[in-house]
Order: sequence, then C-alpha cells, then structure tokens
Amino acid sequence: MVNVPFFASLFGRTLTFCSAKAHKPTLILPDKDADGLSSGSILHHSLTTLGLPPSLISTYFPPKGSNIFDESTSDAISATAPSYIFVLDQGSRKTPPLASHPHTCLVIDHHFASEGGFPENAEYVTAHDCPPVATSALLTYHICLPLHQDLDDKISWLCALGTHGDLGSTIKWQPPFPDMTQTFKQHPKKTINDAVALVNAPRRSPAYNVSDAWDAVLNVSSPASILENEKLKDASFEVRRETERCTHTPPKFSADGSIALLTISSEAQIHPIIATRWAGHLKSGKLEIVMCANKGYLPGLVNFSCRVAKVAKAREGAEKVDIIQKLESIVAGDEDLRTRLGESFARGHKEASGGIVGKQEWEEFKKLMGIGEAEKKKAEEKQAKEKKAVQKNTLANYFGKSAKA
Repeated sequence: MVNVPFFASLFGRTLTFCSAKAHKPTLILPDKDADGLSSGSILHHSLTTLGLPPSLISTYFPPKGSNIFDESTSDAISATAPSYIFVLDQGSRKTPPLASHPHTCLVIDHHFASEGGFPENAEYVTAHDCPPVATSALLTYHICLPLHQDLDDKISWLCALGTHGDLGSTIKWQPPFPDMTQTFKQHPKKTINDAVALVNAPRRSPAYNVSDAWDAVLNVSSPASILENEKLKDASFEVRRETERCTHTPPKFSADGSIALLTISSEAQIHPIIATRWAGHLKSGKLEIVMCANKGYLPGLVNFSCRVAKVAKAREGAEKVDIIQKLESIVAGDEDLRTRLGESFARGHKEASGGIVGKQEWEEFKKLMGIGEAEKKKAEEKQAKEKKAVQKNTLANYFGKSAKA
C-alpha cells in the first residue's frame, strides 16, 4: 500500500472509526479540487457506512479568497461546535487550534509543511516525505478501506478520481500504489479524467460554486454520472472561455532567464492552467519555472501559480528544481518584504507552488526577480546596433563617395 508511516496511518484509521462510533457532530473540511472533494467523499461514505448518521456530518468551504486558517473560518467552525474535525488536502501551517471549543482534529494531507507546521493539538497523517507521494484521496482511501467490507465499491473510483486530479492522467498505478485494475475495468480512465475536468470547474469559475462540485461527487455512484451534471458543464464552459482569452499572453523573463512570467487579469482561477500550459511549451536551457500571475482574481491582491518547466523536469540531485526553495531564495535578503508577503507566499508543492500577495509586495518581488530586464537589455542592444548602422551614413561619407565618383 502507499508509503506512509505505519503508526500514522493506523492512528488515522482508529480516529476515523472512533468518530463514527461516537455519534457526535463531525465536520469535514475538504479542499475544493478533485483530490480534496474525492478525499472528503471517501471519508463521508466511510463514516456513514460505519453507522454515523448523515445528519451529524457537516461540510464547510471557506469563501473565495479565504482558507481554513483564517479567523473567519475559525468563527464558522466554532459556531457549529463539532466534536470531530477532519481537514483534507488543505495544505497545513502552524496555527492555533482550528476552533475555540474542545474537539479532536485530524489533518490528512500531502503538501509541504515546515516542521511542526500543523494546527495546535491536531493529529496528522501526511505523505509529503514518503515518496512516491500519495494524494490526499489516496491517503484517505488507504486509511478507510479496511474499516468495512462494503466500502470498496463506494470509494475505489473516488480514490482514482482524486489521484488523477492531482497526479495527472498518465500516472502509472504501480507499487506501492494499490492495484486498481478492477476499478478501471468498471470505470474507464477516460471517464475518470473527463470527470476530473468537470469537478475542478466550479472552483475555477468566477462564481466559485464549490458546493455544486461537492454535491456532484458525493451523491453519485460512478464518475459517468458526473459527466451528466449540467451545472458542472456550464462552469467548465466558462473556465475554457476565460482560459482561451488569457492564454496567449506573452511571457517576460527574469534577469537570469530561469523564470518566465505571464501576467493576466481574470476573475476566474485560470492562472494554474495557464502556467501548466506554458510550462510544456517554453524552451530554454536556463528556464526552470513558469509563473502566471492573476491581478484580477481578488481585489487588491495578486494570485500566482508556478510550475516546473518541461525542459527542467528531468534534472536530478542538486539541480532538481524546487519551486518553494527558489521563491524563498529570491526574497532571502529582504526580511521586511518576506514578512509582508505573508503566510500565503510559496505554498503547495515543490513542483507546483504559488501564493497570494498584496499588489505592492508583488511589484517589489518582481523587481527582485528582474522581470523584463532581459528583454530590456536585448531591446537596448538592438537599438544601439541600429543607431550605429545609421551613423555610418554620415554627410562626410556621402561627399567622400561623390568626390570619388
């Protein structure tokens, strides 16, 4: 099975079982993408199969631009006073307890977290340091599957949906990942991949109707049913239209040529899509990271996504690209700016990171990267050459040529 510490996964399994048998209010906090929603659905099905009434289970999605570590989320959680809180695929950071009242909290995740980077008093199961890194859906599946014999048919396809959502459609289901042969016989990979695109659409659309995606994933028994959901289709169309409008933005490069930046303005969360697209197309020996910054997603803020350029993905050892480390190194000499960039800077994975920062801080960060300096230098060199060529045709040269004639 997946590579996670045995006692961590066993503890997660025990806590899940105990929460179901306790028959107390339980809150699920899944992330809004295919991996998070699949993870949440796996847990929901597991709890109800073990006997926890659905009426005791609630789900909460922070509004657009917020996250579960915000004070507003803490207030929302405390208002419902759940006894058990499950945090799924949200990333993690060191914070006070997620709620002010007594509760038991379990974090299931696979994102980078600094040492001790979890909410106070929370237990956690993380796959980040256990390659090949399992997704949150795969981790939750690993924890829950042994809890009841009737779970396999309910949650196996959800495990595939979430894993394909994060690791892509070309993932090889080889050990230590589970054997999903039977799952793919019943639910073809193409159907699962098409469902991933639809499930991810609401969180990317300007309307941000994440609950539509949650309902679609939780209340069906197969990925094929997701493909018939009209709300998801409408959201997907809107996202595709915005992506096409913004995807042709020309990139600018950092002074050292290692970073390509595309700047867009859209109320849709399409910056990760555009960064991924360009990461596969740009070719340069120096290029390491492709970054897309969206100045229109949230008022007064810049949301940016980074991906490792395809030309740099094969690097290993000391040359292997670590986006989080690269971003942090750029601001390492400016403690004041790093503080102002905040906790939402350089979050996510080493291969797929990003952040949310203020517009003023973004401009300062761009300056440190030297964005546009390479193009400016080329333009100045070209202008100098053209000027030199014009200067060769002087008045003295002209009369000199006439005299010889």
